[in-house]
Amino acid sequence: MIRIDGVSKRHGRQIVFLEASAVLHRGEKVGLVGPNGSGKTTLFRLILGEEECDAGQVAIDRGVTIGCFRQDVGEMKGQTVLEATLDGAGPVAEAGRELHALERAMADPDRDDLDRLVERYGEAQARFEELGGYGLESRAREVLAGLGFPAEQVEDDVGALSGGWKMRVALARILVMAPDALLLDEPTNHLDLESILWLEGWLRGFAGALLLTSHDREFMNRMVGKIFEIDSGEIVSYSGNYDFYERQREIADREREAQYARQQAMLAKEEAFIARFKARASHAAQVQSRVKKLEKIDRVEPPRRRERVDFEFREAPRSGDDVVRITALSKAYGARTVFEKLDLVIRRLERWCVMGANGAGKSTLLKLVAGAAEPDSGSVTIGAAVRLGYFAQHSMEVLEGDESVLGTLERAFPLANLAVLRALAAAFGFRGDDVEKRCRLLSGGEKSRLVLARMLYDPPNLLVLDEPTNHLDLDTKQMLIRALAGYRGTMLLVSHDRHFLSSLTNRVLELGDGGPRSFGAGYSDYVAASGHEAPGMRG
Repeated sequence: MIRIDGVSKRHGRQIVFLEASAVLHRGEKVGLVGPNGSGKTTLFRLILGEEECDAGQVAIDRGVTIGCFRQDVGEMKGQTVLEATLDGAGPVAEAGRELHALERAMADPDRDDLDRLVERYGEAQARFEELGGYGLESRAREVLAGLGFPAEQVEDDVGALSGGWKMRVALARILVMAPDALLLDEPTNHLDLESILWLEGWLRGFAGALLLTSHDREFMNRMVGKIFEIDSGEIVSYSGNYDFYERQREIADREREAQYARQQAMLAKEEAFIARFKARASHAAQVQSRVKKLEKIDRVEPPRRRERVDFEFREAPRSGDDVVRITALSKAYGARTVFEKLDLVIRRLERWCVMGANGAGKSTLLKLVAGAAEPDSGSVTIGAAVRLGYFAQHSMEVLEGDESVLGTLERAFPLANLAVLRALAAAFGFRGDDVEKRCRLLSGGEKSRLVLARMLYDPPNLLVLDEPTNHLDLDTKQMLIRALAGYRGTMLLVSHDRHFLSSLTNRVLELGDGGPRSFGAGYSDYVAASGHEAPGMRG
């Protein structure tokens, strides 16, 4: 369906692709991986024709339609959520607009070409029906509901939505379009777990080709049967999901290292012989023979080291055994009751994840525990010697815009060694000159990483984390999991990342219509025992 044939591409001095080739077949679901800046976005742009290859070509089969979801959704306003979704449905949307235009024209009493309009209307109607246009609105409503929109919200102005909800509309447009090939760039970034599970089901039923990037390891594992890795200008294909790719890549890396070491040992031996006997006439023939042999050898490139930076975080101070006590907690927003007489005790070293459908009150509970919101009744009591750290999306607002990444860490920890702070920054993805970037120039993901780095350098003994992995790449998530696995404190968190939850939690609080329910084990055991991954969603 899509063929990348010997493609080379430069951006200035950077070689993005060098004679790279790959094929995406009809029905294949492929994950696209590679470090930041390796060329994933460029590959999408080459496929869409937004950039030209310097050499080689991207060939797309005749008649193939391509839908692309990206993080830059652009301006959205002046339409309802439903209208904005329908407007992006590709050929069927164009056919619908033509039908409406013809209907208006036929209703004009001053038109004298009614016969021609009726004939054109019949043709447009047949095309609209052929494209499934009469079921389009119901499909759009179904997709929007799956992505978390309540029925009444689909008639609201899309311009009034937050950035995250606009992203959901942009994703809905592409899904309703149902093209032959889907290019999805981080489709789960702004989705809760319930919506991610719905999206997985939709994509499993999608008959076209799928090429996606994702920092959600579990989502990638469930969705793809092949991996394209962009590695130093090449596209390397691996059959299997992300976990299989990681294992195969490790094996290949070890084999390359062993092959390189063997050749280096052989070269050293031959060069030592040449150096020892080159001045002896009796060995001239042997020396010359070995020189020629070395000239003909194909040198094995030194293996590329995959940079992984870990950081040794300090141990959290000990708290009392009862860390948080919630008693008869009630909270409502207008007519909507979020909690009513909720009781919960969080004890030292417990790691609670809060589960629930969109709007169940997960973030509200974290705000109440962190003191960022007040209950209507009841109480939240923080225990003895508890030092609380709260991470939420608004946490990024406290960063000083004109301060650098390194300056932010230096101000927070003025007595810390500069090399230690640079190592901390590197562990969270700020390497080399990145530490000099001003905070106002950082992306949302970079701001999240900086706030987490500052919080965890001298960790509190109670971490309240609301979607801490949003915008983190897979390597940084793994570093964070490794760091928190050894954390000797208490956690209360909300996350849609199942790998993160499975790795770190030992308690689950489920919020739903039937009232709160607690489960005395971690997320993986909760899924196995309850048979579902989010309230109302079967696994």
